[in-house]
Amino acid sequence: MLDLIKYIVGTFAEHPENAQYLVSETGNLVTVTIVLSEDDMGKVIGRQGKIAKAMRTLVKAASAKSGKKYNIEIKEQSEVVAE
Repeated sequence: MLDLIKYIVGTFAEHPENAQYLVSETGNLVTVTIVLSEDDMGKVIGRQGKIAKAMRTLVKAASAKSGKKYNIEIKEQSEVVAE
């Protein structure tokens, strides 16, 4: 599933090599946190969040048979450093 997420982010981000993917798994819930540079945030999220919503929909559909629920969070690098 991470490959699908990386593919989608790589399609829209100007600098996909700078993206980081933090995966945490608790039971059947998998949280994928995508950490992007400030320049790529708007491009990956899209206008009114349409790209992010579509990405979540695709991941939900692709993971239906696996029995796991995926939660996707998109954060800016400065937000992750501050935490």
